[in-house]
Amino acid sequence: MRLTDRLIDRLPWLRSQRPLLLLLDVVAVLVAAVPVVSTVDVGPLAIAAATAAVFLTCHSADLYRPRLVLSALEDLPRLLLAAGLGALALVAAAPGIGVTARSTWSVVPAFAAAVAVLLVVLRVAAYASIHALRRRGHAGHPVVIVGGEPVGSALAATLLDQPQLGLRPVGIIERGASARRLPVPLLGGIDHLEQAMVDLGVHDVVFAFPAPPDAETVAVVRRCVERDHQVFVVPRFHELMGATGTRGTEVVQGVTLMRLRRWGHRPLARWGKRTLDVVLASAGLLVASPVIAACALASRIETGPGVVFKQTRVGVGGKPFTLYKLRSLKPDDETESATRWNIDGDDRIGPVGRFLRASSLDELPQLVNVIKGDMSLVGPRPERPYFVDAFSQAESRYADRHRVPTGLTGLAQVHRLKGDTSIAERTRVDNFYIENWSLWSDVKILCRTLPVVLRAPRGEVGAVRLPVARAARPGTPGGPPAQR
Repeated sequence: MRLTDRLIDRLPWLRSQRPLLLLLDVVAVLVAAVPVVSTVDVGPLAIAAATAAVFLTCHSADLYRPRLVLSALEDLPRLLLAAGLGALALVAAAPGIGVTARSTWSVVPAFAAAVAVLLVVLRVAAYASIHALRRRGHAGHPVVIVGGEPVGSALAATLLDQPQLGLRPVGIIERGASARRLPVPLLGGIDHLEQAMVDLGVHDVVFAFPAPPDAETVAVVRRCVERDHQVFVVPRFHELMGATGTRGTEVVQGVTLMRLRRWGHRPLARWGKRTLDVVLASAGLLVASPVIAACALASRIETGPGVVFKQTRVGVGGKPFTLYKLRSLKPDDETESATRWNIDGDDRIGPVGRFLRASSLDELPQLVNVIKGDMSLVGPRPERPYFVDAFSQAESRYADRHRVPTGLTGLAQVHRLKGDTSIAERTRVDNFYIENWSLWSDVKILCRTLPVVLRAPRGEVGAVRLPVARAARPGTPGGPPAQR
């Protein structure tokens, strides 16, 4: 294997358009700056500022993301904006261009014009090269299309007729379709998709279903995203969406394609999340140590020895771990601890226990779980094995919550979905968090957690009751087990 091939295998983003376009934009700014440097006092800092302004503008305008339809004419307004902002950044950072130095201001429009021309010319050349490589099959991607008549087959015919778009259809997935009407081979029903992609070495898939997808199709789409396939979908009312210019959409001869967000839980992103967890949890444990000590002393006085409550919970990958909390109630036995759902209404809880639960201070020892790696600061809340089994049987996607580390707080918690609230709603929100995760989303959830804790004491929220909580009162035969 050649060195370049090995490098691309390790850094797959090198296959995309992004590195080439970024390099060309940097070249455009540097070349345009040559006559400026010879005319006025412009240092490296000013040129770097102009380069950064052009990059940030093009990045925010989505000019670096992979696209099927490449057109310098479509990009022209955004390229002109990038050139103008680059010139302003040059002025702001250049000591040789001042308000009183009017003779040097003629350089600024010349620099902006030069950057604009170079950006456009280099883009035209890059797009022409990419189109040529795609037509020859060097830069395109094989793709499987899910959905036959009318949208899927029409899209397949268009992609075959326009290889410069970069997608080469190799088959169609459609149950009951007639192979004689399709422009590419029929590969079978939706249950054959994943195996067909493996057999054909396909990484891209287009879901072009004209009707609302069923649960099986949605599950297949999610698995494709989790396996880091590039997934496109043709949305309903796709004929009307092309005119909106929605970010992430492309129009291929009247058919709107939406490129789904790539799977966010990649090694580098997971490393960033773990680093954030360790740093913040360590700092939080250091700051909260006096509070934890005071709460432990109060709990010791009220409930006796053993103030740190240990309970088995289910974490990432379905693996059990020991969770730490401050004890608010001493259970009668291990069975009650493992299988009782909620103790908020239990008369045995004293004032200290009620305060700890209402303020969520009983959960501060879980910072140790975060440092150990049992949990994350943000993620789906961990549950006991007894309830994981029960909820997994009742909710088809409940077990999917364990794809990522469980958390001290999470999206469900900041939406006040805790205590006696709907498990189905929690499952939906937790899986939405997982499938749309980013490090910034964790930061936002952490920022929103404290106001939610201060505003809504435990047990106040949630109008929808759990099925097990409807059966009987805690402590009665057949009644719900209670949570610590």
